Amino acid sequence: MKAIIRTYYVLAGTYTLAASLIWSVNTLFLLDAGLSISEVFVANSVFSVGMVLFEIPTGVVADTVGRRASYLLSIVVLAVTTMLYLAAASAGSSVWVFSGISLFMGLGFTFYSGALEAWLVDALHSVDFNGELDHVFARSQQVTGAAMLAGTTGGGLLAQFDLAVPFAARAALLAVLFVVAWRTMFDMGFESRPLELSRIGEELRTQASVGVAHGWRQPGLRLLMMAGVARGVFFGWGFYAAQPYFLELLDSDQVWVVGVITALMSVSMIIGNQLVEVLTRACGRRSTLILWASTVSSSAAIAVGLTNSFWVAVPAFLLVTGSMGVISPVRQAYLHTVTTSEHRATVISFDSMIGSIGGAGGQFGLGRVADANGFSAGYVVGGAVTAVALPFVWGVRTLAEPADAIAGTSGTAGACSPQGLPREAQVDARHADSSAA
Repeated sequence: MKAIIRTYYVLAGTYTLAASLIWSVNTLFLLDAGLSISEVFVANSVFSVGMVLFEIPTGVVADTVGRRASYLLSIVVLAVTTMLYLAAASAGSSVWVFSGISLFMGLGFTFYSGALEAWLVDALHSVDFNGELDHVFARSQQVTGAAMLAGTTGGGLLAQFDLAVPFAARAALLAVLFVVAWRTMFDMGFESRPLELSRIGEELRTQASVGVAHGWRQPGLRLLMMAGVARGVFFGWGFYAAQPYFLELLDSDQVWVVGVITALMSVSMIIGNQLVEVLTRACGRRSTLILWASTVSSSAAIAVGLTNSFWVAVPAFLLVTGSMGVISPVRQAYLHTVTTSEHRATVISFDSMIGSIGGAGGQFGLGRVADANGFSAGYVVGGAVTAVALPFVWGVRTLAEPADAIAGTSGTAGACSPQGLPREAQVDARHADSSAA
């Protein structure tokens, strides 16, 4: 059991370390390659479009050939497209070339999304794990947060030599990770089946219907997905726009500064992850934690755009990322509680696809807003859009579903209590949580 969780942490952490090596400099890299601000976010929006297009097909791979195969394919595609980014920049390519590469980079991430989580939960189920998924995912995000801290800081430092160096380092680390995953990751609690070419169309239709039936048609999960679309409009754009915007506020061109700021974002997410373990001991509902964290996130995002001070904008954005550190593992635990092993990877991929719809629109739309009116306007508009998520999360709370209750909490009356749940539902929720893995 511990070996499974440890392997999960290693695979998730190393993947994040490799991926994050370019995150603090990606926007600066594309600007240096000759793209305009709006073109940068066009390329980024195409990445999100790729996430939408490929989520279901790659979910088919994870739910048929296996979670391990999907994870390994993700590493290969991400490494190849990273090197293609370097080649395109070297050739002075147009935004359409970068967009095409971004589309397939999205394919790489869709092979990853859902597959590793599904592998973990299935493997834990096979050894009768009875712990709290919230805590496992929170610790996992602490690991990936620490990896992101190292990756973004390291990427920023490497970029001092040349903006291309972090991209080359990412590809090299992914090659090492492929070897590690090949030797340590094996499907447990899941039986693979052949994926015949003649049946791909049928499999796609089947998996799409599974995503709808076991994801979208579950009222609580549907509301969380809709909230995720609203957050997705802002978060991807806000993360990458922070690189040039904070340098603009500081009136500096020192690349290492954005590396440090991105590293601080990782620290804030780790703190948010740590708060989950503390708050779930007293809070009776997952929706309550998500609701409060979402409120803080929206308010802080608007504040980033309203101020013209670097020293105010950075802490405000750290509140945004810290809030995401609370929301993500709690939301993950809810999803896994209501999803069966047979359809887990597909539902996770479907959920990611829905969120990517917001990301695609946000990258393009907020990119145009920033191009016309400045980054500050983009943060104000984006922060306001994320507030749309609040009624959907409140809707989850009013449903009072068993999956919303957190097992083993000491929450009594008050904002963090599972009041409103019938006593039978509270008992059923505790049983569901203890056996979800």
